[in-house]
Amino acid sequence: MASWLPETLFEIVGQGPAPSKDYYQLLITRSQIIFRWWKISLRSEFRSAKPGETKETHEDFLKNSHLQVQVALIFGARILDYVFNLCEGKFDYLERLSHKLLIKIICYLDLEDIARLAQTSRRFAKLCKSDSLWEQIVQLACDTITPDMRALAKDVCWRQVFFTNKIQLQRQIRRKKRQGKQDKKHA
Repeated sequence: MASWLPETLFEIVGQGPAPSKDYYQLLITRSQIIFRWWKISLRSEFRSAKPGETKETHEDFLKNSHLQVQVALIFGARILDYVFNLCEGKFDYLERLSHKLLIKIICYLDLEDIARLAQTSRRFAKLCKSDSLWEQIVQLACDTITPDMRALAKDVCWRQVFFTNKIQLQRQIRRKKRQGKQDKKHA
């Protein structure tokens, strides 16, 4: 499974806490933690300070409390926890799947499960509201999708099409057809 992982597992950049204006980068690869910094100062004694870099193995990072404190101060406790998990080999493979593959999986869930999944992360919230997911759900629920349904979905979105009952859907399609004919007459 680890071979599915890209070389870069995680990367974040940020500025040090006030009053610091220093910039930092934390890069986690499959084998190393790379912590970089750029000193930004108006004081003459620090103007010539060169960027710095520390590289450690995952095991060494878990033992280096000084670097852990630095990461927590700059990026926060949540990021530090996430880095600990990566260093300990606790990867979230589901989070690393492509959008297309996740949508294929999600479309087979019950509606209640989709609603719960949408609450787990920003990425899943976006996926669970995506038009491509709801198009697949409608395709699974309907025998055929007419060109009129596609045109309506383009206007109102597939999720709305799914949650609209058949009678309302037929009315909306007829209304859209009439409007299209009227637009052609006036053109």
